[in-house]
Amino acid sequence: MDIDIAGPSRPSAIHLEVFMLRARRLVMTLSALALAAGTGAAAAGPSQAAPVVPGAGAVADAHARTDAGQLGFADCPTLSELPEGADPAKWRCEAMTATGHLTLGRADVPIDRPLAITFAEGRVDGEFRQVFGAMAATPLRVRGTPLSITPRYGGYSDFESNDERRGELDLTFRISGPGVPRGCSIGTDAAPVHLVLKETDPSRVVSPDPLVVAFGVADNRFAVPGTSGCGRLGRVLDKVLGLPAPAGVNGIDLDARVALRSYGEVG
Repeated sequence: MDIDIAGPSRPSAIHLEVFMLRARRLVMTLSALALAAGTGAAAAGPSQAAPVVPGAGAVADAHARTDAGQLGFADCPTLSELPEGADPAKWRCEAMTATGHLTLGRADVPIDRPLAITFAEGRVDGEFRQVFGAMAATPLRVRGTPLSITPRYGGYSDFESNDERRGELDLTFRISGPGVPRGCSIGTDAAPVHLVLKETDPSRVVSPDPLVVAFGVADNRFAVPGTSGCGRLGRVLDKVLGLPAPAGVNGIDLDARVALRSYGEVG
């Protein structure tokens, strides 16, 4: 059998050169941004990074549905996933979407494409219980950089409201861009970013049938770690994004809409 070594290897070499060129360009771009960020920080001091102004919403993921951007009642936890003893007629699924703004260190990220989350809640023997369903989010562009950040569910959520907060949620943020390693992220499954969402706009009914309510939530008191899994780009990305960033520098501000449906009606 004749094997043409020169033929197949040539496109591979070209593809590798193109990839390396893009990676080098990204490093050069990020290095320039890092230098500019460092100069600005030296001139302006820590007050350069301002926290997000509160506004509204809530977020999350679970069944590999990240990057979709939309969820619905079809993504609710199934009846078999509800706790033993749960009465479907007394349990409901909530399908939520939210837009707003995110600040992680120096990263300025408009959430102009809705984040979506589904979960179930109800009571078993008088005790309030919840079951997380799924999260969907599309990559969000970081202003002034070639990077995008995608919020992902970090493994914990608690949406039972009380006088102190509207809910709690763990997130990680996948970083993407030319030459950025696939596993590059802010926060990890083992050490996610923890949000405590406080109400900024009380619930109001948007539609009675189907029932849809709107409200606002925000958190500007969480800390953000440095990047993880980014290889040689890690230090440059940390410099560009201003990470790690202490509490008071970061913020998330969301406007949310939630559609509610009884499990007795979910088809």
